[in-house]
Amino acid sequence: MTYKRSSDVFGMSNTILSDSYIDRGNLDTVIQRYLDRRTHIALRGESKCGKSWFRQKNIPDAIVVQCRFGKSVKDIYTDALSQLGIKLIVEETNGSNILGRVEANASIGTSLLAKLGVKSTIESSNNDGTKAEVVGRDINDLKFIADIIINSGKRLVIEDFHYLSIPERKAFSYDLKALWDYGCFIVIIGVWSQSNMLLDLNPDLSGRIYEMSIYWSPQDLKQVIEKGSKALKIEFSDEIIPLLISDCFGNIGLLQNLVLHTLDIEEIFEEQAIKKSISNISNFDLAAAAYANQLDSLYQKFASRVSTGIRSRNDSTGIYAHAMAVIVEADNDKLINGLGLNEIYEIAHSRQPRIQKGNLRTILGKLEELQVDSEGRGLVLAYNNSTDEITAVDRQLLFYRKHLTLNWPWEEMISELQA
Repeated sequence: MTYKRSSDVFGMSNTILSDSYIDRGNLDTVIQRYLDRRTHIALRGESKCGKSWFRQKNIPDAIVVQCRFGKSVKDIYTDALSQLGIKLIVEETNGSNILGRVEANASIGTSLLAKLGVKSTIESSNNDGTKAEVVGRDINDLKFIADIIINSGKRLVIEDFHYLSIPERKAFSYDLKALWDYGCFIVIIGVWSQSNMLLDLNPDLSGRIYEMSIYWSPQDLKQVIEKGSKALKIEFSDEIIPLLISDCFGNIGLLQNLVLHTLDIEEIFEEQAIKKSISNISNFDLAAAAYANQLDSLYQKFASRVSTGIRSRNDSTGIYAHAMAVIVEADNDKLINGLGLNEIYEIAHSRQPRIQKGNLRTILGKLEELQVDSEGRGLVLAYNNSTDEITAVDRQLLFYRKHLTLNWPWEEMISELQA
């Protein structure tokens, strides 16, 4: 008999672990209904809230484009078409002769272009020394791009949309209206706190986009634990389950990891032959501490990137440092639901009277770029400029600060400024 491994049931995975996947809030049924309608879909939820599994389950054969800081709308289209074996190229050849072409670099690309009556290479020469693109068949022709995506039979999914700059988000929101007109319907996934953010960027999307919030109720999280436990023939006690749920702060990725770490401490690595009960609270505490220690490197790097960025902004060092101190000390509920500019200002201003609200708002607007790494990843705290609120898009931060005590580098900066 082959026994299931605990890591086949619980834990973070790039593929769906079906034994701990549930259709929370009937969202699977809802999205299938809207995928059959003529509408764009926006999915919002914090980091590790299960968006990837949800997308894999409901849109398994998608064109998936990952956004990063610095990425543009054109980069999105270029990435999407490259996954379909198509390149849009403008290059210089033979001195002043310019060759612009649509190039299929895979059989699927050749087939798609043939459906549209386009040769795999379209050329255009220009002898005045300037670059020329083939009109109607380039990256600026949105209908051409829409036709390619439609004929591919795949849905375009744009993940981590929140990493785009505000101007790029707004530009794409206007493209969404045109894409809707062309019958090309997109799925946008990301982290934002206010409802209908894309509609706020472009009111013309009214009636053309449906937004879904991916969230987990305590009951949903309990169902995940119970379903996975049944597959492994284990049972968590009534004392352990509430601890798992409260410590994950409504985040399914954190819950999955906490459960797996608890099983490791219990030395349960596979499905049990006879049902086993798990009730030792001390072992849960050990598991939580062990997982928090694993996160230490992640948040030390986060703190280092932020502090390095703060020190490079000499004129605003004090504002940044005080703002970060207020934010990381805020209540869990406020960081989950939105910590407002006014509250941050009141506390920071009481500590340093020279801080002005206008300057603080500017600083918060630049906070995201300080956090990400060289590849534009690693966002922990997001600022919503529409509502003037900070939210923890990575809720592992809340778990980390609960289980580990450390001195953040901006506290040292504040001490230096006061010396």
